[in-house]
Amino acid sequence: MSASTSSTAAASRAEARAGALRLRFAVTLFVLAFLLGGAVIIATSLGPVQVAPLRVWGVVARELGLPVQLAVSERDEAVVMQLRLPRVLLAAVCGAGLGVAGAALQAVFRNPLAEPGVTGVSSGASLGAVAVLYWNLDAWHPLVLPLGAFAAAAVTVAAVYGIAAGTGRTSLATIVLVGLAVNAFLGGVVSAFVANARNESEIRSIIFWLQGGLEARTWEHVRLALGPVAVGVLGLAVLGRDLNLLLLGDDLAGAAGVAVRPVRWVVLGLAALATGAAVAVTGVISFVGLVIPHALRLVIGSDHRLLLPASALAGGAFLVVCDTVARMLFQPVTLQVGVVTSLVGGPLFLFLVLRSRKEFAL
Repeated sequence: MSASTSSTAAASRAEARAGALRLRFAVTLFVLAFLLGGAVIIATSLGPVQVAPLRVWGVVARELGLPVQLAVSERDEAVVMQLRLPRVLLAAVCGAGLGVAGAALQAVFRNPLAEPGVTGVSSGASLGAVAVLYWNLDAWHPLVLPLGAFAAAAVTVAAVYGIAAGTGRTSLATIVLVGLAVNAFLGGVVSAFVANARNESEIRSIIFWLQGGLEARTWEHVRLALGPVAVGVLGLAVLGRDLNLLLLGDDLAGAAGVAVRPVRWVVLGLAALATGAAVAVTGVISFVGLVIPHALRLVIGSDHRLLLPASALAGGAFLVVCDTVARMLFQPVTLQVGVVTSLVGGPLFLFLVLRSRKEFAL
């Protein structure tokens, strides 16, 4: 066989592999997008006042200016657009942000147990929200609570990174250790607020937020979270190739052309932005950023060019489903979505850990 024939055959095999990879990417994302869209429509249709899924689609299509033949009533439009859809879309947005942040941090730390709160963003948001509730600052405007939580989360992350940089060692281990210390400290401060609450109603409000929930969320909350989460998710998705190389180690990644330290800081910042925006409007919701990337990695592999968008779609669908279960399981009593994610995510994560114990040294 001549050299030209051999090179042609190799090129054909490479092209076939690339085509198969593109097909796999397209099929995976199409399936997850279909599941997310179906979850949003079904979740919006369910509730004390039932709205058929086709009518939900009719309301949404009409709001988007799309041609639709299905007649919808004013009641259906009010239920969908004012009560249900903002909550469901917020669950999808925040689930996507937490899922992508978890996937990115697991790559940066090269640890499948890394999760979005490792840099202190969740504990910082908790402290900001608890302070707002303790001093009744949310009486000024409903958005004071999420804005206060987001501001406190940003300050906390900046403090963690600043302290880590101030030690002269900006290794990932240092960031994790500083994050753990800050989490413990802020947890103590939050406990002090709870212990000194002035009445039972104040304690209930604080605990309610700390457990994570989507009750009474409006389009204002959606708009507040959408921008930062979108920036974080899209920014991390662009860095999929760099995250693949970081999994090989700093030396190999640097030899392949990755600016290791700047990329690492950008990833940490974008993950904190997406997590902070999500936690600020939902409260503390556990396991989404931990379980979803971990489960997907076992199914579709560790190529972050696919894993990151897949985590966004699957994370959004997971949180929408969990919120629907929280609303519908014990009607008319409702659970908080953070309780449901813990009840579902805890056993699921234990199963995944036991299944993959030979793959990772835990």
